[in-house]
Amino acid sequence: MKWKQALEDFEHYLKLERGLSDNSIKNYLYDVAKLIYFLETNALNVSPLKIDKDTVQRFIYEIAKDVNPRSQARIISGLKSFFNYLNFEGYRTDHPMDLLESPKIGRKLPDTLSEDEINEIIGAVDLTKPEGERNRAILETLYGCGLRVSELINLRISDLFFEEDFIKVTGKGDKQRFVPISNFNKKYINIYRYEVRVHQTIKKGFEDILFLNRRGKQLSRAMVFTIIKQLAVKIDLGKSISPHTFRHSFATHLLQNGADLRAIQQMLGHESITTTEVYMHLDRTHLADVMDKYHPRK
Repeated sequence: MKWKQALEDFEHYLKLERGLSDNSIKNYLYDVAKLIYFLETNALNVSPLKIDKDTVQRFIYEIAKDVNPRSQARIISGLKSFFNYLNFEGYRTDHPMDLLESPKIGRKLPDTLSEDEINEIIGAVDLTKPEGERNRAILETLYGCGLRVSELINLRISDLFFEEDFIKVTGKGDKQRFVPISNFNKKYINIYRYEVRVHQTIKKGFEDILFLNRRGKQLSRAMVFTIIKQLAVKIDLGKSISPHTFRHSFATHLLQNGADLRAIQQMLGHESITTTEVYMHLDRTHLADVMDKYHPRK
């Protein structure tokens, strides 16, 4: 088996058997592609069925010179998944990454914004330009519903159930969930839809996509990052923020105001409650409040 064929088969497996999102599949394939590039660069003519532990170890040592521990851990995880797949399909009986440990990266708490900072960022949107109403609606939706940037750009008009106060969100692995949406958030989406978007020339195939670029096509992830970065510079925020910062702020503010962790987990679309529990570390006073409110021996 050649690397090209192994990569194509692995892609089909990730898509059909595991049902992963396009972004996740792209990351897995990128990890394996880095190993392939290393082999080609060093003239190591070895197939995916014959590559051994020492060669993989050399690759890991090599990338450790250029990438941080977090990126190393992700690449190692991607390669382990690839060789697990080869084992699963019976192509290999051994695993060249057995006993290979990922670097210790610790647990980084997510960055958040205060309510005042969020209001200042949204208030800095230039509403004199046509894209201003769109950008305000984007920020309100990121913060108001706690969406990932990929979920935001894929949001469809047919996903808006405003009469029921919900939107349907397609998350990782094409898993769908319903997220509550406030009247405040709905107001700004409707302003964009009926006062700006309705006047755009929309390209075929994008009629149902909610947030469009100037050419009438789907917004890119990079464009949403750029919008937020420019606003942060405009108000001299002094923090490095991204679309995910609004998602983190959504979860943190809900928790600080007394929301149940399980409810936050469902709204964020986390499979495991342990992923959501990171927000408990942002405000430990919440733990004391829970103890004081619910424990019989106050």
